[in-house]
Amino acid sequence: MSSNRLASLAGGIIFLVVAGICLYRLLFWFPITIGGQQVGQAATFLALAISAALCLVFFRGGSASDRG
Repeated sequence: MSSNRLASLAGGIIFLVVAGICLYRLLFWFPITIGGQQVGQAATFLALAISAALCLVFFRGGSASDRG
């Protein structure tokens, strides 16, 4: 397994975990406070969408030009 493929797999797993945490927060509504301010559910949904998209990009291996 090449080092690029291993790095893509590791990145995909990390973003999958982040997406899972975001989904858990959306389902069970636990509060997050940063600097005395509550983080809203809309911010969590945005983080879920971004981390899920990045997870897919990393699992697919980056760009189509890498596959030849």
